[in-house]
Amino acid sequence: MSDSPFYVTTPIYYVNAEPHLGTAYTTIATDAIARYRRMTGNDVRFLTGLDEHGQKIAQAAEEHGMSPQAWVDAIAPTFKDAWEMLGISYDDFIRTTEERHTRGVQAFWTKLYDDGYLYQGHYEGWYCVPDETYWTGEQLADGACPQCGRAVQFIREDNWFFKLSEFGEKLLAFYDERQAAGTPFVQPETRRNEVVSFVRQGLKDLSISRTNFTWGVPLPFAPEHVTYVWIDALLNYITAIGYGSTEAGELEMFERYWPADYHFVGKDIIRFHCVIWPAMLMAAGIEPPKAVFAHGFLLTKGEKMSKSRGNAQTPASLVERFGVDAYRYYFLRDVPFGMDGSISMEAMVQRYNGDLANDWGNLCSRLFNMTEKYLGGITPAVPDVTRQTAEDASMRSIAENLPATYESHMTRLDYASALESTWELIKHANRYIENAAPWTLAKEGETERLAAVLHNALEAVRIAALFTAPMMPYTSAEVWRRLGLGDIAEVTDISASAVWGGLPEGSTVSKGEPLFPRIYEEA
Repeated sequence: MSDSPFYVTTPIYYVNAEPHLGTAYTTIATDAIARYRRMTGNDVRFLTGLDEHGQKIAQAAEEHGMSPQAWVDAIAPTFKDAWEMLGISYDDFIRTTEERHTRGVQAFWTKLYDDGYLYQGHYEGWYCVPDETYWTGEQLADGACPQCGRAVQFIREDNWFFKLSEFGEKLLAFYDERQAAGTPFVQPETRRNEVVSFVRQGLKDLSISRTNFTWGVPLPFAPEHVTYVWIDALLNYITAIGYGSTEAGELEMFERYWPADYHFVGKDIIRFHCVIWPAMLMAAGIEPPKAVFAHGFLLTKGEKMSKSRGNAQTPASLVERFGVDAYRYYFLRDVPFGMDGSISMEAMVQRYNGDLANDWGNLCSRLFNMTEKYLGGITPAVPDVTRQTAEDASMRSIAENLPATYESHMTRLDYASALESTWELIKHANRYIENAAPWTLAKEGETERLAAVLHNALEAVRIAALFTAPMMPYTSAEVWRRLGLGDIAEVTDISASAVWGGLPEGSTVSKGEPLFPRIYEEA
């Protein structure tokens, strides 16, 4: 257990459309590690938010006959509503149109300007408005944006530039230093190789301003220029925790939580986060984040899911059919975090019926029912350890090994393996009940053994609920409630809470409705 700070962020999402499965995937993964770290006693700061500036937003607002601010104000609630629906436990939600962000961005540019890292120059090149991204002619794919495939514009502007070219060797040394220390900055390893290769090819100075529209944060020393939207967005990670403030409390917050433990991002924005962002921070004399984890894409029929491709879905329809926790479970269990993963309705139904309805839901239902039927719904005393059987000892051993195994997986952000290790206990508990046959013990009057079997199984369920909680917070809380325990959200030392024998005697167990009613219709 530790009360040390743990700062984790999602990217801030662009408000050109409502949340879809891809943005929800990143956010759920971030939420799972935030919830787990709260359960290990960390002082967690979980940040998410919205990227609300840029040419695309200004154009969309104009097309709808609205001001840019009115436009983003109308979109922002859809994200907050989606995250509430999915049980996202963020601590802060930043919008780049907030005063605290503007203040911090301008303080950052003043620092770099004063220290000689910015200069005024002329930019000519290709620009993709939908992706708000600059491209060289060599990077274009058949004359189009290599990222979204749409048309690009050739622009000429007088811009301010950041001396990114000065940081190539510093970045390579930084990557090597973190790697040698066993705390790699770029994760997973495949992404690190991509970043290192890119930097070794040589870095060019970066345009950090635009002049052909006004919807953005003005540069304090050149107010006719607004900050390039991607650079504006990167700075949210520090402006949200007090950078640029003069208030003592906000400065203390920055000192406490920075550097961030993790930025979670999609692999398509890794260069912004692993090259440009640490270079900017180095220039400002600020330590880079501890790690950037770039996950893969969700694929449907072999294509990346994205708004620009027109194959994105909203989470609401899946939540309506499967429920929040089943939705969260599927995406964290079936898609290895860090890799591309194919998703389908058929696979989701299979996971739901197999893992959730058959394994976890059925275990809880029949165990709580038997406790009510045979013991009057009252938790029996802890069994005499000197009379435990080999089967008792085997299940206890799995439960006792689970905290360390789970921690090792979560440290690597391997959600699928963390859940698999929890399911080992759940499946073993199901087999344990089948082999011990409480119904036979009750029929034969073996009351002492019956009480021991049910207590052991209830204890396994109690411990399993602890380790499903980061991924499935609602059903885990419900299991604890049905066990007659307190609020699982109050657990701040999961290892201590998971010690075998922690189930109190005499608590009231209630059966309740099935946690995961089986789905019978075809997907």
